[in-house]
Amino acid sequence: MPRPVPSPAASPPRRRRFPHDSAGATAVEFALVATPLIALCVAALQTAILFFAEQQLQTATRDASRLLKRITGDSLSQSLSSDDFAGAVCQRAAPTFDCAGLMIDVESVPSFGGGPITPLTLTYDPQFRVTNHWAYSPGGPGDVVIVRVMYRWPIFGSLLGIGLANQPDGQRLLTGVALYKNEPAA
Repeated sequence: MPRPVPSPAASPPRRRRFPHDSAGATAVEFALVATPLIALCVAALQTAILFFAEQQLQTATRDASRLLKRITGDSLSQSLSSDDFAGAVCQRAAPTFDCAGLMIDVESVPSFGGGPITPLTLTYDPQFRVTNHWAYSPGGPGDVVIVRVMYRWPIFGSLLGIGLANQPDGQRLLTGVALYKNEPAA
């Protein structure tokens, strides 16, 4: 037997039925939970990619700096130019990094406590292009050499309030470092 249809006059007013009406509640609950969930997933993915990229930059720096290390007095005549060294770093860092964005700083001091190493501080022009000029001094026999390779990595989650950026233009500065002491001349 079919159900009787209540007449419009018999149904309660809309304001009395509203607290008991559950149509659309699932969509509203999902909307409340989805935004933080998506932000958390983007943050986790961005952090994982960031750690991977920084480790790859560190590995490329370490491997390329072995070409600079002067192991014996005979290898001093085979020193690399700054462009050759940049090419070696680029070869090891590709395809993750754009070679034009790699910044390479090679400094040497006479001993581990023997001089100041300049801190990494980037300076920018109004278009957020780096204006620094980096040193290239692989040193001589017995010198301590620090190799620093930097790259400005774009952060895509900064719109969601994820605090991974450490540069004024919303990017993160990744750094690979290698420190070694050249052997004394034979």
